[in-house]
Amino acid sequence: MADAIERTREAKVFQKVNFVFFNALFSNERGYNSLRTREEKIQIFDSALKSLENNFHPDLILIGCNTLSTIYNDTSFSQETKIPVVGIIEAGVELIAQNLKASPYSKVIIFATQTTVSEETHKKKLEEKGIHSETIILQACPELANYIEKGYDSDETEMLISAYVDEALQTVQNIQLPLYVSFNCTHYGYSLDLWKAVFRGNDLEPLDFLDPNSNMSDFLFESKRRNRFKSTGISSQVVSMVQISQERIDSIGKLLKGISPQTAEALFNYELRENLFEWRKYLTSERYF
Repeated sequence: MADAIERTREAKVFQKVNFVFFNALFSNERGYNSLRTREEKIQIFDSALKSLENNFHPDLILIGCNTLSTIYNDTSFSQETKIPVVGIIEAGVELIAQNLKASPYSKVIIFATQTTVSEETHKKKLEEKGIHSETIILQACPELANYIEKGYDSDETEMLISAYVDEALQTVQNIQLPLYVSFNCTHYGYSLDLWKAVFRGNDLEPLDFLDPNSNMSDFLFESKRRNRFKSTGISSQVVSMVQISQERIDSIGKLLKGISPQTAEALFNYELRENLFEWRKYLTSERYF
């Protein structure tokens, strides 16, 4: 959202825009990746989407989460809504495909959450674009997003990144091949400096670190639409059903200030709405808590 707000301000495509960051997290105890079944993930996300539509009546929905983008098409909301919905998966796939095709014999390591890796959506879509499966390495990074939220530049986050990089590199047969690193969890790029340090520590210099966060909103700012207005009035808000800890606000807020002070301010003053959407009734296990 931070990136989109500043690009909107510069492009002047719209006269007025209200950005809403709708937190689809349902509990601070666990997230979607810890749910026992795929059906639970789908039903809870479906509930969040319907609440988003009913409460905010958006003109456009951008799903900034790879995990949720992988399951979106299986929600009943996706079959019923008339609102345009854009997930981040396609932007990530296109970014990876462009770079792999531009660099013959290169490989890519896709770092992502457990759900994103198990769904293999990126791999399947890349294969549809003619990318051989042997060039694609999938690496799940359990709990990394959580650590980045609490401290994107912390020693603990760096240690976890190092462990997952080591694990991924063990599957690369020729480690000297040209290599791309793809961040397919929205959070991972926040810790770019740590990723670079870890790869340098392994005597590797990837061709590039690919982060689709910005690319997913490119379609809004096509050159033919730019400067339609003298300026754009922009409002923004962050809405969450769960409390966002001060630790997370301080960490992510510090990062956001350098990108979009307005977005950082929205986070600092986020709106807590209890019972924003239903989720408990969709759990199939009473042992959830």
